[in-house]
Amino acid sequence: MFGMSTGTRTTEERRHEIVRVARATGSVDVTALAAELGVAKETVRRDLRALEDHGLVRRTHGGAYPVESAGFETTLAFRATSHVPEKRRIAAAAAELLGDAETVFVDEGFTPQLIAEALPRDRPLTVVTASLPVAGALAEAGDTSVLLLGGRVRSGTLATVDHWTTKMLAGFVIDLAYIGANGISREHGLTTPDPAVSEVKAQAVRAARRTVFVGAHTKFGAASFCRFAEVGALEAIVTSTLLPSAEAHRYALLGPQVIRV
Repeated sequence: MFGMSTGTRTTEERRHEIVRVARATGSVDVTALAAELGVAKETVRRDLRALEDHGLVRRTHGGAYPVESAGFETTLAFRATSHVPEKRRIAAAAAELLGDAETVFVDEGFTPQLIAEALPRDRPLTVVTASLPVAGALAEAGDTSVLLLGGRVRSGTLATVDHWTTKMLAGFVIDLAYIGANGISREHGLTTPDPAVSEVKAQAVRAARRTVFVGAHTKFGAASFCRFAEVGALEAIVTSTLLPSAEAHRYALLGPQVIRV
């Protein structure tokens, strides 16, 4: 895993290596890192604190996971393997917020894809999406009409972006938008690494009468490169009980209903 001999590594090289491993594997463990790098656990904890201050990782109890940024974004394939039971619970709860909506925007990403699969199939519904996997999942659904937004397809997430996408989206009034993000924080709102993706998400929020944010607990407190909406623009936030209730309450004070499942 670690190519460099431990004796010659500078602090900067060691921290660079920690970020590389976190991004490659999805998380790092303090004890394992200390052993691999040949340094004290406290040194690793200090490294993780410094990396968190620079917005590169988020610390957890006993380790850390990478923050998505302008230079690093996980693929859809990777997201489909992390926190899956949590994301399924979130998606099921989010689908229950449909109400009497007839037109729904479903965002790109794995959790929104799970929402698409959880939407009712026994009533007329028009789903607007930039996501090829979402369109594919719903194309065979009886009463569901799928509008796939055209544009350039991003390889990692299999979703369309750029002016074709946003222009088409600008022509709609949508009852409910299910939105994901790479990070949500009270200070910076909803953020994503890629400006082109940010434009699509911002346009979806503008087009929608109601907006629901869906995301695993790992998204909270993280800030990525491009801001596309404020927390106050959301009707609801759906996440899991892994987000502490005190933190959920702080988000609720900004306006949205916070649902933890």
